[in-house]
Amino acid sequence: MDPLPRTWSAIQASEPEAGPPAPAPSTYRLIAPSAAVGVALVGALILVVGILAAPKPPSGLVALPSGDTADSDSIVVEVDGAVRHPGLVTIPPGSRVADAIAAAGGYSAAVDATAVGRTLHLAEPVDDGDQVTVPRRGDVVPAGDAEGPPGDAGPIDVNTASESQLDTLPGIGPVTAAKIVTARTEQPFASVDDLLTRKVVGAATLAKIRDLIVVR
Repeated sequence: MDPLPRTWSAIQASEPEAGPPAPAPSTYRLIAPSAAVGVALVGALILVVGILAAPKPPSGLVALPSGDTADSDSIVVEVDGAVRHPGLVTIPPGSRVADAIAAAGGYSAAVDATAVGRTLHLAEPVDDGDQVTVPRRGDVVPAGDAEGPPGDAGPIDVNTASESQLDTLPGIGPVTAAKIVTARTEQPFASVDDLLTRKVVGAATLAKIRDLIVVR
């Protein structure tokens, strides 16, 4: 067999093997920055959408931090002593000692009505956190300026009590106290129920004071 011609050998040696074309260097340099810019734009778009979608407080109002706030519609007062339900009571602002006692169920049967007149001012306003102590019979209480001997305990005798002592009874104000004194001056009361029979007090008021008064 004859050897290949020289021209064929030269062509075969000079042609390199075919392979995948290498990408131009400029292609890589353009792809990386473009991807970074795209991510940044997407992040900025999400931030803008979130800000626009966030609820805004009404004009003229300032948002306050959440948390417990004091209830300005009520106050808490401690009532102990001769009441039916001693403990903490919740009453409206501007309430008075008499209101706090009423919220605790009113006087109990052990109340010292005379001592109440010496130690408590039923019309005195009470504030949040105050304490009201209703004296019981047998308790040692300071002597006051009210009429009657210090330490005198027990129900009030409507035939002998002063107007200031009668005024300490629940439901009995200065007008009714004066009415009681006038009625007994005309004719002493024969019994507790005589207050109702003679129309000095009403049935509801008598029910409140029945355990706190006597007729001797």
